[in-house]
Amino acid sequence: MTSQASRLTPDQPPQICCEYLTEQARALFGPHPFAAEMSEDQIARLLPEYLAMSQAFPYLQAGSQRDLIFDAIDHNRDIARDIELTSVVGNFICWDETGGYGQVLKGGKAALPDILVTENFHSNLLRKDASQLLGRAIQPNYSATTKRYLHSLYAGLSSKDPLVRCAYMVAFELHAADMIQSLWTTLVKTFKARPDDLEYFCSHVGGEDPAEKYHGEMTSRLIGELIPADRNDRFLDEFDRAYRLSLQWCRDLLRIVSLKRDHHSEIEHHGRCHCGSVKFYVKAPRELSAVRCNCSICQMSGFLHLLVPGNKLGIECGEEFLTAYQFNKNIARHTFCRVCGIKPFYRPRSNPTGFSVNIRCLDKRTIERITVSEFDGEHWDQAFRSMQQDLQPCVEDRPWSELEWRA
Repeated sequence: MTSQASRLTPDQPPQICCEYLTEQARALFGPHPFAAEMSEDQIARLLPEYLAMSQAFPYLQAGSQRDLIFDAIDHNRDIARDIELTSVVGNFICWDETGGYGQVLKGGKAALPDILVTENFHSNLLRKDASQLLGRAIQPNYSATTKRYLHSLYAGLSSKDPLVRCAYMVAFELHAADMIQSLWTTLVKTFKARPDDLEYFCSHVGGEDPAEKYHGEMTSRLIGELIPADRNDRFLDEFDRAYRLSLQWCRDLLRIVSLKRDHHSEIEHHGRCHCGSVKFYVKAPRELSAVRCNCSICQMSGFLHLLVPGNKLGIECGEEFLTAYQFNKNIARHTFCRVCGIKPFYRPRSNPTGFSVNIRCLDKRTIERITVSEFDGEHWDQAFRSMQQDLQPCVEDRPWSELEWRA
């Protein structure tokens, strides 16, 4: 695909402006994905993901300055001007996203105590709009797709390279303007709503003097301050990369919400041992049902069980590195990698013809959610009979970082 840099011509001014970047992005990428027709059900599934982004963004923008200041502290050096510039813009964006700027604009200094009214956070205005449209409250959904996007966005916003940092700030704001306008139009059409009733969208891109316009211009002015003309080409490449990141997140969400809501449809999850000598795949839904056992070997190894039939698991490589260990009843065959000692899967006592897969060994990117049930393996026979009768699940929809086994 042609990059923006290749479309710069010699007669163009050396300084890249907001209007130029917006025009080039629209010419290259076409209409925003959120401009597509969506059903009420699809929007109901999209809005929690969008809310997660809206909620997280000001914290990411604020947190992006952390490593920059500690780098200066640790090396006992002055704050560079490029850090001052991206920080002051980032701080204003956070101030605006958390409602402070709007409050002061309406009521002057006397309104400052009202910044504690967190209902004015832009993410909470979005909650209110969504509740009005859907007839119910929503919660943010930090799915695997949205988490990957936010981590990548933070990496760009916190880059020590001022060119990259600037490119991600500008790209996010310019993309946001198109994204918010497109989603607003789609929501109004789908729900037959009055545009002015949707406060989040009005405050960003509505009226005669929309705020998002100034966000774009403010971040774009950073280019003139930070990017010399001879680095325009590299800046445009980084801008392309950052804009595509946000655009791809929107495309991925649209693809996900367009799929039929079949939580039982299976995909291939790929896994490996610690050293990578043993690699395998298992066919299972995106939302996994796991079992946590308190028997001696499971407690010591931190094994989190995904129970599957024998035909659902395939070894891609490294079968020759597997070695078996048996104890007690000698029914279960615990298979370990003899190089690193990790047990990625084994033949369990409860189902000797099937497999128990260690969820901690699977690639996190294909897992949307994990439901964990407790199993009293210390009293195996009694617990197994009870499980067969009525296994009561304990839902844990937690970040992977809280479920990971830490060495």
